[in-house]
Amino acid sequence: MKIGKVPVDVLKNLIIGRITTKRSEVLVGSAVGEDCAVLDFEDQLCVISTDPITGAVAEIGSLAIDIACNDIASNGAEPIAVMMTVLAPAGTTEDDLRQIMDDANKAAARINVEIMGGHTEITDVVNRVLISTVALGKHHRETMVTTSGAKTGDMVIMTKTAGLEGTAILAHDKETDLADFVSSQVIEEAKELKHHISVVPEGMIAGRFGVNSMHDATEGGILGAAWELAEASGKGLEINVEKIPVLPSTRKICDAFHIDPYRLISSGVMLMSVAQEQLDQLGHALSEANIQWSVIGKITEGERYVINDGKKEMMAPPEIDELYKVV
Repeated sequence: MKIGKVPVDVLKNLIIGRITTKRSEVLVGSAVGEDCAVLDFEDQLCVISTDPITGAVAEIGSLAIDIACNDIASNGAEPIAVMMTVLAPAGTTEDDLRQIMDDANKAAARINVEIMGGHTEITDVVNRVLISTVALGKHHRETMVTTSGAKTGDMVIMTKTAGLEGTAILAHDKETDLADFVSSQVIEEAKELKHHISVVPEGMIAGRFGVNSMHDATEGGILGAAWELAEASGKGLEINVEKIPVLPSTRKICDAFHIDPYRLISSGVMLMSVAQEQLDQLGHALSEANIQWSVIGKITEGERYVINDGKKEMMAPPEIDELYKVV
């Protein structure tokens, strides 16, 4: 099989389709596109997510915290704590571990979550550091948001810009390769994007305003996340790629590697579907918080389409992320 997320049909048939034990306490379980599981603890809901960091090297500790907590925020919930499993290859030094945990601790402090435990191991099973993080959050039942809640007629909005995380990773890990194609200024601008990976602020805002669905854009980028949101909701979709903002640094780095910014891992971007009558109010709240946002499409009852230069084409399901064509 190819590197990256397994194909949707494999995920449905060989992974999710083989889970048979069900509990009444599990309100949201395994499903394509869902970012979190949700447990019913009566007074409040417990929101849980897990994510590995496999495609990055630089500042992997902070990425591990942000990426896992982003999933909690996509439910409109408040992240509370994380547990980290760190698998490091032979040759890893104490300084390496110290740096990982210093970076993780800074990210945790920034979004006010506690690193409450985990596991750290040196192993020859991996050839570079792999961190898998479990994040837990809490939520009130009446304000729970899922990926599967999109409604026909909803407007699809995104925060920030396409390919945000992928741009930062490539600038850090492929700086030497990029030096022949882009300026040092572009590379430094791209590296700075690592500071914008969290979507906790917009997730909390959107949760308060009652959006119908949310999904953070990870592997597969903006178009992959949009397809997953529609798939989880059982809806159609139209996305106008000309409405998707792309930073000049992202465009230049993607051009250098001949990859698609719209299908490049985009942690730091939250996709939301919201009723048209609520759009202005939500947009005002995001703008007040200095969060960039854009309307990029709408939820429909039909097929899933990408619109580009006035032409409508069928949207393909997410496959291998563009990042893995380079790293």
